[in-house]
Amino acid sequence: MNKVYEVTYSPFRAFTRDEWKMLEEHPMFPISDIDLTRLHALNEPLTEQEVEDIYIPMISLLQIYITHYRNLHNELDQFFENKSTTIPYIIGIAGSVAAGKSTTARVLQKLLSLTPGNLKVELITTDGFLYTNKELENRGILNKKGFPESYDAKKLLSFLSAVKSGREDLEVPVYSHLYYDVIKDEVHKFKRPDILIVEGINVLQVSNALKARRRVFVSDFFDYSIYVDASEKDLRQWYIERFKKLQKTAFSNPESYFHKYASYSEEKLLNFANMVWEEINLPNLQQNILPTRFRADLILEKGKSHMIRGIRTRKV
Repeated sequence: MNKVYEVTYSPFRAFTRDEWKMLEEHPMFPISDIDLTRLHALNEPLTEQEVEDIYIPMISLLQIYITHYRNLHNELDQFFENKSTTIPYIIGIAGSVAAGKSTTARVLQKLLSLTPGNLKVELITTDGFLYTNKELENRGILNKKGFPESYDAKKLLSFLSAVKSGREDLEVPVYSHLYYDVIKDEVHKFKRPDILIVEGINVLQVSNALKARRRVFVSDFFDYSIYVDASEKDLRQWYIERFKKLQKTAFSNPESYFHKYASYSEEKLLNFANMVWEEINLPNLQQNILPTRFRADLILEKGKSHMIRGIRTRKV
């Protein structure tokens, strides 16, 4: 009797770290000349080996997509017999608090800017589109900062629409981690880039609650999306370790929103950090962030050392 084997299908191609780094000959990037200390965020280690093994092949993959995007633009111009402005290619980066999104975003920005063509690569975070603390207090959701409802989605969508409309002059609100708030009347202004990287925990989120109010979502404006993934256990540990380091650095600044925690004992600080994780970050991860993982085009799977151990890319 013949055995019947079940075949498991997936919309993703899966690679181990060793398989990924061997995909093709790496382009000649002057990695040793790059100051990696300016790219990685607090408690998110970054090595030359990580850049070479993980990020260089990722840049090669992105170049394929970006090249096809620009070729399509040129072909459409020929079809319509009309030369138009090249619209920025938008890359979205999502993932939990403490997952390492900021480091991934900065590395991609740096490496993409070094590719042929002198591309202008701009990076923004969605933090600037959070409601102010005062507004969050008025809405009774200050303890839900980072949840989808804590963002001014209308303003963020308006900005992304301007980017995809080809607007030359762009601006985004500025968020201060020191003051833990959006800075009133302060904006970051920049010219239309070739590539825009948008980093934020909920950028791939599409909830049923939001569908009733609008039919356009942040991810609708993305040309490519990346999710930085890790186990809940590791994310919690990284968050607590980062909180401990912040107590000795940023929290020591008298102007810091979190200055009062600088004098906490280690036990009191750990209890507070664990409480924040359990009551805010974990529910947000489970309810809003993690469910968006498989909406991404590429998933970076991290191990406990913060190093990438596997990659999944969406099939085409």
